[in-house]
Amino acid sequence: MTEIRKGQAPTPLTREQFRERYMVRFYDPAYTDESAAIARLEEIAWQALQAGRKAPLTRLAGIGFADPSYQISAQWLATRQRLHLAQQRWHENNAPSRVLLVCGSARNDGSCAGEISKTWRLTAIAQQIIEDADIEADVLDLSLVTSEYGRSIQPCKACASSAMPLCHWPCSCYPNHALDQANDWMAEIYERWVSAHAVIILAPTYWYQSPSPLKLMMDRMVCADGGNPDPTTTHGKHLAEAKLIEEKGWDYPKHLAGRVFGVVVHGDVAGVESHRRNLCDWLAWMGLIDAGTASKLARYIGYFGPYCDSHEALDKDSAIQEEVRNVARSVVCAVKELRAGRLNPPDRNTRPPRPK
Repeated sequence: MTEIRKGQAPTPLTREQFRERYMVRFYDPAYTDESAAIARLEEIAWQALQAGRKAPLTRLAGIGFADPSYQISAQWLATRQRLHLAQQRWHENNAPSRVLLVCGSARNDGSCAGEISKTWRLTAIAQQIIEDADIEADVLDLSLVTSEYGRSIQPCKACASSAMPLCHWPCSCYPNHALDQANDWMAEIYERWVSAHAVIILAPTYWYQSPSPLKLMMDRMVCADGGNPDPTTTHGKHLAEAKLIEEKGWDYPKHLAGRVFGVVVHGDVAGVESHRRNLCDWLAWMGLIDAGTASKLARYIGYFGPYCDSHEALDKDSAIQEEVRNVARSVVCAVKELRAGRLNPPDRNTRPPRPK
């Protein structure tokens, strides 16, 4: 087996360091009267960290797993079950068609920004076309991570870079209760991706790239492209077992392949073309099918203009509004072809010589 490299992890927190970090959440003087209760909770959290209680509630994996006797996270099993049911519905011919609209901006009027994003407005334009076609539109507003209490997307830990079978589908890195990484939106987001027959990503360009919430989601989608659906094969996160599995041969299953995609990217100064290409390449790499030339859009709104009146610039730009409608129309047509069994990528029967 290849060598496992070590030496980067920091030394564990001392008791005092832990206390300092834990107490930050109780900075508000309103908590003062409950200091004794907080101290008791702090001790429980410290013991959970020391014992590594990542998944405090587990049960036997059971039939269908490589090791039915393995104690697996009850929360992960619940997420897995929802994904299986969603995939079954996705295959049902009489199930309603659904398009997932991902609003990738980090801005909304419930956050410090105090104003809705232009991406939100473009999402609403696409949503109207989808719904007018009698297709369900599921709007995923990623800006909620900036404005809603307890709403977060935890970062990817890059398990796949150590060995692909160590990256589980769905992700098993979270929740990690021992590390206070319990709030993780991705369990719900995975289900919404699986349920969709098509996905439209709408995103502004932040410093030539995707906004932070969108990039967090993208990184956590790595388990959909080659992830291991059976954590009992690695008995959780046992790296040596995962490396041996991959060395013997891994098929890198594409768990979201066959869905349709469209992309809308906008910006104000630079970077929209590379941003659009990156998103399209990412979606295509996962096995999704583009809905045609009109379904991939990159435009500037208020080019090199001031930020304060950018919404007025969008009001005046009727062309981009119609182009967004065309993205949605293209996706609608592709979804209908997909559900009718007439949409198949020409390269569907090819086998990549270097699968990854």
